[in-house]
Amino acid sequence: MTSNTSPDAVDPAVREELARLRDSIDNIDAAVVHMLAERFKCTQQVGHLKARHQLPPADPAREARQIARLRTLAENAKLDPAFAEKFLNFIIAEVIRHHESIADTGVTSGDASGS
Repeated sequence: MTSNTSPDAVDPAVREELARLRDSIDNIDAAVVHMLAERFKCTQQVGHLKARHQLPPADPAREARQIARLRTLAENAKLDPAFAEKFLNFIIAEVIRHHESIADTGVTSGDASGS
């Protein structure tokens, strides 16, 4: 749905509230990016550990437990559990891709930076 209202015609209080909410969204987005970066630092370390000990890149049993756990967390947080599951599946796929890459290159230094 589009509006024909020009931005200048919008009440200044509405514009101010919109700006405040967007600032909060921007802060949350920044926090999400930083949290994902920290998560991937940990999963890189897991990938190196798995490669050193010839463990498979994927762990379907753990993944299933994590998905069930995240769905419950989402329900409790009033977030669509199906969306939360899709989001986690996307992350898991990327983690497995990293683990496969680490195993394929034989880089098992345990370097926390993932390099």
